[in-house]
Amino acid sequence: MTELEEAKAKIDELNRNVVTLRDKYDLMEKGVITADAFKRFQDQINPQIQALNIAIQRPAGVVSPGGGTTDKNSEGAAEYKKAFFNCLRNGRLNLNEKAAAYVTERKALVGDATGDILIPEALESEIYRSLPKLNVLRGLATVRNMAVGDRIRRRSLTEVQVGWGKLEIGGTPPETTQVPGELWDYVEDLNGLAKIGEDELMDSDQNLEPVIADSFSRAIAEAEETAFMNGTGHTFQQPQGFTLTASGITRVTNTAAGAVTIEDFLALKYAVPAQYRQNGTFVMNSGTELLLALLRATYTGGSGAFLWQPTVAAGTPNMLCGHPTAICDAMAEVGDGALQDIALFGDIRAAYRILDRKGMTLKRMSEVYATAGLIGLLVKKRVTGSVVRPDAVRIMQEHS
Repeated sequence: MTELEEAKAKIDELNRNVVTLRDKYDLMEKGVITADAFKRFQDQINPQIQALNIAIQRPAGVVSPGGGTTDKNSEGAAEYKKAFFNCLRNGRLNLNEKAAAYVTERKALVGDATGDILIPEALESEIYRSLPKLNVLRGLATVRNMAVGDRIRRRSLTEVQVGWGKLEIGGTPPETTQVPGELWDYVEDLNGLAKIGEDELMDSDQNLEPVIADSFSRAIAEAEETAFMNGTGHTFQQPQGFTLTASGITRVTNTAAGAVTIEDFLALKYAVPAQYRQNGTFVMNSGTELLLALLRATYTGGSGAFLWQPTVAAGTPNMLCGHPTAICDAMAEVGDGALQDIALFGDIRAAYRILDRKGMTLKRMSEVYATAGLIGLLVKKRVTGSVVRPDAVRIMQEHS
């Protein structure tokens, strides 16, 4: 039976179960069966309906975007995970039949052809769950997953212009002057290398999963955040950062070098079109936020209250000019130099898109560091980011 036929059979079975449940309900309404009898039947058939719903929405064997397998492959996934961590310790990837079948199917799904060892989905999911907490831009931007392929076509639809008038009596829709381009986002390789003592790795009874997840998620988050803000683009095998000139984002300049005012940030806010301003977020360096936090309202004969009002609730962002703020130390700080990009404001979810390629891989490197008694763990993650709507944000440059 093909995957399409299997899905159709499940839909037919689901429909039959729903019809049967409705028929039983009608019998209860007519007094043919008791309410208790209907309740017993409902308790019996509801789990079947729920299971079929889940199976139809996510067919067996498919990997969900955040990781985790369906019931069909859960046993194979568990066997592969066990073999993976044994491989880290002894260098041999011994797969039983279930684990081999699982990893073969998953390699086909993620398009992996490098020969590296696929990281178990549970570990990959743990890393992905940690990244938005450690990487402010990932938490604000639009994030999508790619199953296969090393590039994806960027939208080629031009921005729409509209005009009034009935077409049937001669009205014509105004044409945009923009021309759709052949634009692509290329997935880049992000590599990280950790070293651990050979004896420690072999003999330690510590659970390796949280150690690896924490270590690599922190390193990946730091590298990603720097690239999403300042990346130099595919030519240099990096994502396209916000501050890259080619991103097309408009700059505004503050009033004086080495200083910052509330008026500068109000000007930045209102430089963004209204449709993007309402969902806007300020992004800046920690040092820039500190300068804002020290600003006071000035009065004749003394200083007034602080203008910056930090949040008092845990997990809630500070607010500036009615909008949340986020800290990204990959941005330049006020005083770093003329024409440095010191702040950003706008609808980042609309402006920036991050593409994650499924299937992180790991390579165990024992020979390279053998003389030092170390084992290298080389992790590769495929990811990119690009500005897809530059009009949704504005960047503040420091005055020259």
